[in-house]
Amino acid sequence: MGPNGETVGIVPTDQALKLAQEADLDLVEIAPMGKPPVCKLMDYGKFKYENAQKAREARRNQTNVIIKEMKLRPKIDAHDYETKKGHVVRFLKAGDKVKITIMFRGREQHRPELGYRLLQKLAEDVTELGFVESNPKQDGRNMTMVIGPHKKKAEAKAEVKAAKVEAAAERAAEQAAEHAERTSVQPSTTKKAKRANEALDPDIDL
Repeated sequence: MGPNGETVGIVPTDQALKLAQEADLDLVEIAPMGKPPVCKLMDYGKFKYENAQKAREARRNQTNVIIKEMKLRPKIDAHDYETKKGHVVRFLKAGDKVKITIMFRGREQHRPELGYRLLQKLAEDVTELGFVESNPKQDGRNMTMVIGPHKKKAEAKAEVKAAKVEAAAERAAEQAAEHAERTSVQPSTTKKAKRANEALDPDIDL
């Protein structure tokens, strides 16, 4: 194959090498198992560089799925529940999945409905930010449920970054306004020149 992907045809190896040398390119095997093997004229250094760039871009755009975990007791009090819910909200806003685990102890194991109702309540409280990805299921002494975020990790990061930029701009504007206000009300420091006493004779020797 030629440098632009055109088909050259079957040529002897020495002739292919001569073509590559004349074009100041490399002769690279792209299908060594073919009969005959398929080669291409290319700038191999440029080819490797472009592939490395594409790989870096793909890694940059790759979304790392992180699952956070939050543990609750079936008889959790209201204050602790609000605290735990706040953490779940923060995780979902960041684009992370959250695994909710209800831990049963003693006789609580015989009342799984308590954990089920608590998980349902939590899912309803955060429905604007996430959805139930894995329904509640009993696992020994625990009951688990997974809530997934509506927004992808990349979108969440972009929103957080935009919010930080906006907050910084607002702070800068407020500081500029305060500075302008201070300079506008600052009293003048220029002293007026004292006038000579008009009653005195200007020629008198003091």
